[in-house]
Amino acid sequence: MGYLSKLKFLTKQKLYRLTVPRDQNCCCRWLSADILGSKVQNTSEKKITHHLNRWIPQTQYNIPKIQPGMVSRTAVVLMIGLLGMVYQATQLPPPQRDIPHVNSPRIRLSDGRYLAYREKGVPKNKSKYKIIIVHGFGSSKEMNFLAPQELIEELGMYFLLFDRAGYGESDPNPKRTVKSEALDIEELADQLQIGSKFYVIGVSMGSYPIWSCLKYIPHRLAGASLIVPVVNYRWPSLPQNLIREDYRRKLVQWALWFSKYAPGLLHWWVTQQWIPSTSVLERNPLFFSTEDIEILKKIPGFPMLSKDRLQQQDVFDTLRHDFMVGFGDWDFDPIQLRNPFPQNESSVHIWQGYEDKVVPFQLQRYISGKLPWIRYHEVPRGGHLIVHYSGLCEAVLKALLLGEEPLKLEQVHP
Repeated sequence: MGYLSKLKFLTKQKLYRLTVPRDQNCCCRWLSADILGSKVQNTSEKKITHHLNRWIPQTQYNIPKIQPGMVSRTAVVLMIGLLGMVYQATQLPPPQRDIPHVNSPRIRLSDGRYLAYREKGVPKNKSKYKIIIVHGFGSSKEMNFLAPQELIEELGMYFLLFDRAGYGESDPNPKRTVKSEALDIEELADQLQIGSKFYVIGVSMGSYPIWSCLKYIPHRLAGASLIVPVVNYRWPSLPQNLIREDYRRKLVQWALWFSKYAPGLLHWWVTQQWIPSTSVLERNPLFFSTEDIEILKKIPGFPMLSKDRLQQQDVFDTLRHDFMVGFGDWDFDPIQLRNPFPQNESSVHIWQGYEDKVVPFQLQRYISGKLPWIRYHEVPRGGHLIVHYSGLCEAVLKALLLGEEPLKLEQVHP
């Protein structure tokens, strides 16, 4: 592009406002008027070149001269800085697990990890029913399962609760998978010698280990109950018309992406002071029903999800890995499972709240409809925390152990 073309472009774009100093001769002033006026076409390029060489240093809006190589060096520096930020976002500090003072009994698994557990109910050797209870996300073996003491003694129930890998006093499992959850349960049962068959009950996120048991160790099960089980939106058999516009699906997708590709950024985000605390979230009707909010006024809530606990690297890692396994890719589709009790020797149950804001009842209805061997129970005014409702645990146990159908689930309430 010649000087004339450049000048026309600059004046058209209003990037330059050419001014003539007072000490310039009239020739220069005449040329200035021509350039900025209509006579620019009739002005020779040689004359324009002459005056541009004199005027450009005195233009009102000078463009800094860029030395050769300056752009490339600046770009490299910016790129290195950006890559450094990206790298930091994708990295977490080396795991530093603060080994707690262990107060609970533990078993050592075949891979060397320790699993902590708690026993309640009647003594194991005097029990008729042996039940393993699996806690959910951010919980532990200290969860409260509200079984009436009279019923426990009447039926002879022995309960075994344990801290899943990384939770409470159990060691983390860096190779955690859906299958490893079932194998941990089986090895716990074997080492504590509770028998060849046992019942399992999973709550919320603790339900995916129950699906795993139904897939990998169905021969060890005497029966199973899933209470408000989470649904993995990646299960191939889920219909798109039920999940396409589900805002929970989008939240899970974003959380999975950050958990996998930017864990450092996710850790920074959830520990910021301006992020709402768990106490605020527990009062949010977007996540909890009216009945759930009433329950949260009576129970400790989710202490493991507090900012103080999330600052601890081992706590954050446990929650992140558990979430990624529960909502990641599975080796099987639960909706394709076969009936583990083809002779109706026992049963599998799903318990769901109609007003659950975490897991929509429509998905549970669809799943139980595709698996007719599952007995589906829906609490009319129930939210996601129905395990804490009065009468729910009793109904779960009677249905699982005795085959009794609950007569009035409307009576189940906070």
